[in-house]
Amino acid sequence: MRTNLTKKDLVNIIYMQVGFSKQISEHLVDEFFSLITQNLKKEKKLKLSKFGTFFIRSKKSRIGRNPKTKEDKIISERNVVLFKPSKEFKEFINFKNE
Repeated sequence: MRTNLTKKDLVNIIYMQVGFSKQISEHLVDEFFSLITQNLKKEKKLKLSKFGTFFIRSKKSRIGRNPKTKEDKIISERNVVLFKPSKEFKEFINFKNE
């Protein structure tokens, strides 16, 4: 079983299950991801009901070390995207069929 789900896989799933053309399916996937990234950049937080919340956190600059050369280097200040799964998502993942 594959561990990665690609954009092409999503396009094919929409094509097969919904019946849209591949071109329309690809446009739909592109627009969905574009909407998510634009909203996250603007609002700094995005909640998808029954899935989870994406949010941006700022990290301060710090000193890091190359483990091979032991050389110190400054890691610049940056924003990172974090994800917190919803209660429903956690329950779905941990559900055991008995």
